[in-house]
Amino acid sequence: MRQLQTVTIRAVMTVVASAALCAAAAAQTTVTLNVPNTQVVYTSLRAGTYANVNQGHDLETKTTTDPSLLRRAIIKFDTQNTIPAGTVVTSAVMTLKVKEAGSTASRHIAAYQMTQSWDETEATWNVRRTNQQWQTAGGDLGAKLAVQAVGNAVGSTAAFDVTALVQQAVAGQLGSSRYTRIELIDVDSPDGESRRVFYTPDDSNVGARPTLTVTYGGTTTVASPTAAPSGSATLRVLEYNVHHGGIGTDGIYNPNRVVDWIVKMNPDIISLCEMEKDDSYVSTDGVALYKSMLEQKTGQTWYTLDIQDYGDWTAAGIRNAIISRIPIQATYRHEFSIGKDRTIGGVTISVNGRTINFASTHFDPNSRTYRTTQAKEMVPYLTGVSEDRIVLGDFNDQPTQAPITTITGSYFDAWAEGVKAGVATSAPDNPYGYTRNSRIDYVFYSHGESHLTLKSVQVVDTRDANGYMPSDHRPLLATFIVK
Repeated sequence: MRQLQTVTIRAVMTVVASAALCAAAAAQTTVTLNVPNTQVVYTSLRAGTYANVNQGHDLETKTTTDPSLLRRAIIKFDTQNTIPAGTVVTSAVMTLKVKEAGSTASRHIAAYQMTQSWDETEATWNVRRTNQQWQTAGGDLGAKLAVQAVGNAVGSTAAFDVTALVQQAVAGQLGSSRYTRIELIDVDSPDGESRRVFYTPDDSNVGARPTLTVTYGGTTTVASPTAAPSGSATLRVLEYNVHHGGIGTDGIYNPNRVVDWIVKMNPDIISLCEMEKDDSYVSTDGVALYKSMLEQKTGQTWYTLDIQDYGDWTAAGIRNAIISRIPIQATYRHEFSIGKDRTIGGVTISVNGRTINFASTHFDPNSRTYRTTQAKEMVPYLTGVSEDRIVLGDFNDQPTQAPITTITGSYFDAWAEGVKAGVATSAPDNPYGYTRNSRIDYVFYSHGESHLTLKSVQVVDTRDANGYMPSDHRPLLATFIVK
């Protein structure tokens, strides 16, 4: 009988790690854009009787049943003249501070891409510049980039991860202009006390001004995830069942398109289910292949843990994998007592000086009884690793069934929490966040964590023009603030 627990701890060589971190730092550049008029311009849009009035030097949001009191903030950063065209952008965080606010304690503010240019001295609710209307009154919106809960205390900080937008802008993928244009909208229910007034780029207090902090360049690993203000960092985690190493819904094996989607989603650490090694599906080491492809496409070093599904850790066959751009400090693996797919593995990483244990698993596909047993074994097993804990995988069951409720007794379900907070997104024809034919892939984070705040969660639509996906599962991407 196999051992029920196998733990492998890999010592991190301090000298080597330090050298790698120094190389990464030297290879990258971080700029902060906050100079008024030259690096950042802004205004607000107001509806109702003010729909044709430029609001000048205001940066405000408010949602209310009175159109004349409705406000949206728009802001534009010069990423065209400050960041070389085509540069690889690894992170971009926009930060604002509250100057005044209504009495409502917290409001969810969403940051959207703006798809049309505008003039800050001419833009109104109806027009983007004189005699040029918005296609949609109130500003032409693209993708929702991030959502933040913004308090009403003066000096409260809101940090929005806008990496994806800045990457596209700098790469010239949004047209001839490489400026970064953002609109801020209160997405909660109408409330007369919802107003949020932010310090503007013209404020005499430089430290209170809006900023866009962009890190770009470099060919080595980024040692930590996207830096964010106020002693915090972002951590983007991805769960993706890649269907036997990359077999799409068109029946074609093509790991390249899976990796292309992973690169687009820009995760810091990944849980992959149904990887394969030297079996009837692939004649290669799938984990090594994905690591190599990620390094070629990102120019960064990635670290891996291989978790063979049956506990024969060095054998061929199906497996999970953890792939991380953050250096791994320790690894551990465990075999459940029962089930077809029946292992879990994890890594220890450091994010913003906090210990994060990140685990990946794949529960039995055929028996709910077996899955329930696996859940009952998994929860106490993971108490043996320190907080904070994040657990991802294909759990093959529904949120209301015993395997999942066993887990949610000790862990938050990121999608469910995101829905409650208004930060969960999926394709319009997939409103319930199904990852396959239902919701069976999960990101869980522990009730005992003390440094994680869920920022957003997304079931990513990977369909191509013909409606095919690179796997029969949709990926699940969650972003956390680590404080």
